[in-house]
Amino acid sequence: MSGELDPTLAWAILGLTLVIIELVTGTFYLLMLGVAAFGAAAAAHLGQDTPVQALVAAAIAAAGCYWAHAYRVRNAAAQMPHIDAGQPASFESWIDQGARLAKVRYRGASWDAVVVDENAGEGSPQGGSLLYVLSANGNTLKVTARRPG
Repeated sequence: MSGELDPTLAWAILGLTLVIIELVTGTFYLLMLGVAAFGAAAAAHLGQDTPVQALVAAAIAAAGCYWAHAYRVRNAAAQMPHIDAGQPASFESWIDQGARLAKVRYRGASWDAVVVDENAGEGSPQGGSLLYVLSANGNTLKVTARRPG
């Protein structure tokens, strides 16, 4: 034995690893990359050289990721609303009023927030004003003065 890992097995291990990580994170993109690795494993099993295996993986990954992105865009309206949508937050202070960036208190902690719909209430929010969460992007909330309906 030469100690080299069979390319079929290497691609299959990579594919399995990506699928397991996808199950933990819940993204379809890693699933598509895992399927692409399995496609490259099939190409290796059929005796194709490494560049062909890589091209098969790249083509399947590109097509799969494009499909996952297109599916998410097409079905964005049908997706569940953000878990925090409609929840109240208390305005603390402006970080940059021109850019509508502020600090709000939500769930007992201070969060960065983007204030939208500036004409919805009695002017710009002041300290203690009640705002409502529309969504969250990482650790930044999107909030508005008008209660979502």
